[in-house]
Formats: sequence, C-alpha cells, structure tokens
Amino acid sequence: MHEAPYDIAIVGCGPAGLAAALALHRDGHRITLFERFAEPRPLGSGLMLQPSGMAVLHRLGVAHEVAKRGARIDALFGLNEHGRIALDAPYSSLGIKDAFGLGIHRASLFSVLFDAVQIVALPILTGHEVKSSHSTTVGRVLEFADGSRSRPFDLVVDASGWGTQIEAGKNHGLLPFGALWASLPVGENDSFARNLLEQRYRRASQMVGVLPIGSRGANDPDEVAFFWSLRRADHEKWRASALDQWKEEVLSLWPQVEFLLDRIDSHDDLTFARYAHRTAKRVQGKRLIRIGDAWHSASPQLGQGANMALLDAWGLALGLREGRTLDEGLRLASAWRGDHVAIYRFVTAAFTPMFQSEASLWPLLRDRVLAPLSRTGPIAALQARLMSGLFGWPLAQLGLELPEYSEMASSIATRASSLSQ
Repeated sequence: MHEAPYDIAIVGCGPAGLAAALALHRDGHRITLFERFAEPRPLGSGLMLQPSGMAVLHRLGVAHEVAKRGARIDALFGLNEHGRIALDAPYSSLGIKDAFGLGIHRASLFSVLFDAVQIVALPILTGHEVKSSHSTTVGRVLEFADGSRSRPFDLVVDASGWGTQIEAGKNHGLLPFGALWASLPVGENDSFARNLLEQRYRRASQMVGVLPIGSRGANDPDEVAFFWSLRRADHEKWRASALDQWKEEVLSLWPQVEFLLDRIDSHDDLTFARYAHRTAKRVQGKRLIRIGDAWHSASPQLGQGANMALLDAWGLALGLREGRTLDEGLRLASAWRGDHVAIYRFVTAAFTPMFQSEASLWPLLRDRVLAPLSRTGPIAALQARLMSGLFGWPLAQLGLELPEYSEMASSIATRASSLSQ
C-alpha cells in the first residue's frame, strides 16, 4: 500500500470527476479539479441511478441526500405500437428485498456531489478547457485552450467525457440515433406511472419515454424526463418542421402523454442529445487514467452511464489505496473495472439495435422472443441483474455493498411528504 499522498488533477466536474475527488480526498490525496465551463454545471436531463451506482454513493455518504431528490422506480416497462409488451423489467426479479432504481435529474445528482466537494473545500479551477496533456520527468502537465499550462501532477484523471481531448483519437463513435429531451413539471392530478420508466416503441425507429425524476429542490415541483428518439441526420429537419406536426406523431404512438406535450411550446424547449459507443484505446498511460465516458461510453438503453462512472471513481480510489506504486495502483483500478466494462459494452451494443435502429428484424425478435422469455424466472433474474448494473458482480470486487433500501425509501417518502404539505 502506498503511504504518501499523490498530487492529483481531475479533469471534468461530472459525476465521475466529483465522485473521484471525494473518494481520493478521503484517502488523503491532494486534489485539484479542472472544469471547462465558467461555472461547474450538469449537462442533460434525467438519468437512472441503479443499485450499482447507489452502492458507491452510499459509501461516499451522500446516498440519502440523493434519494431525497429522486423518484423511486420499481420497473422499466414498454409497449410497442400494437400494445404488445416489448420490455418488462421489475427490480423485484433481483431477489433483493425492497430493491429499486432511482430516477433523478442530473442537476440534482450534480448538486449533491458538488456540495460535498465544496464542504471539504477542494479547489476547482473553472474556465480551464484542457486540450492536451503530456508527461514530463517530474509529473504530468495539462495544456489548456488558451495556451497556458498547469503545474506537473503525480496523476491526471481524465473524467472529461466521451469528447475528451487528452491523448484521444478523432473517432468518437457517434451513434446514428440520439434523443430529444425535456424536463417537465408534473402535478398531483397528472396521470402517469410515478414508479415506472415507461416507453412506447414503433418498431425500433421511434421511441417516446417518460421517467419520473423527483424534485430539484425543496420548493420545486416534481418533474419527469420526457424523451423522443431521433436520428442525428434528421435533427435539423425536425427543427424546421412544425412543432404541432411532431406532436401529432408522438400522440399517434402514445396518446396519454398529451398533457406533457401541452407543456412544450417551442422547439427550443427540447434539447438534442447525441450518444457515442466507444471505448478508449488506452485506459491508462504514464501518470494518466480515464474514468467514466472518457474511458467507455454507450447508448443509454441499459441506463448505466452514471453508474459505471461512479464505479470507476471508486475503483480508482481503491486501486491507489492498494497499489504499492502509482503504476500498480492504476493497473489494479483498470483491471478491477475492465471485465465489467467489457460485459456492458458488449450487451449494450447487442441491445441497442432492438430499441434504436432502422432495422425491422431486431424489434420483431424483441417483441416476439426476448420480451416473453424475459418474464420467465431465470431470464427475468438475468435481465434484472443486467438492468441494475450488478451483472458480473462488480460490487464484491470493489469491496462495496448494496445500500439499505428501506432507509432510502424513507428518504424519498420524506421529500414526497414535504411537497404535499
């Protein structure tokens, strides 16, 4: 075990970077965070926190604060355009008492992690867009967009996302499909499944979904993340078309979301998200390691992005804790996470054509073969483990345990009660 603390630069203030900063700081390392924006801020709308990611947040001591801002999700459920079940994945199939997922706005997760970083007064240098990095005899140096450079660090942690500029190639592996999304307020009288991530599919080329994401603050309303799949090549065409025409297309697939569409007044109320399926050629280099999307990114079909990033952050801290040298610590961190990353990279690549593609055969197999099989005992349990991020036993390898779900449920209930008063 290495005793002396390392001087560590973390590039990026997303979930991966902030979680890594907290975990590494607790082990006594000197941490400096670099953020390209003038103020650290989250990107995106809603996400799913799975049991795997919640296990990390539990060890970081922020799981209950996160739960207060989220929405309990008991299952993922989807129907095709003919009303046939295309997806039915309840957390109860895990065989873990009271297990559930958590729908949450990215801003809420960011706020909890960012507040925790500020409480321990970790330095965050904003407005520092990292364009490259190189290793010297005395450490690794960051080079910024304005031509300036950082001091040498013992280690640089690349948590800057799939568009990383640090020793990265130009091929970002962009997928043909992205998604339009919006965070929309909901009230007590609105009719929607408050404990489900629900989706509707027309083959695999169109998908509309609704994910409850809790509330961003004590005085803020509950929200849902509304999303619609769209080819990247069709985004500009969509912007040029009449909004009512698009709404009619959505309603033809899922009429019950009309109350949400009524809260969308212009194209600008929706943001287009692009997705990439890629894995960095090198996870680690001289005084360098990648975590989160800077290492691996995929389509959001299995809802694993933030959870994998949190596991990477914890694995890095554990590797440096156990490694006798920096290089050994980095090797341990990447080795402990490597198999799990490879599994989900393969499974996500296999599942994506069933839910986002122009294919006709894959959605037919999804509806006629996969969906019925997934409701049988052993297949249902396998699907639940994949969905929850627990396939491949990543927690035991990192010394993590599942959080206490009854306590988390109490945290969610406390928030819900305060909103209703």
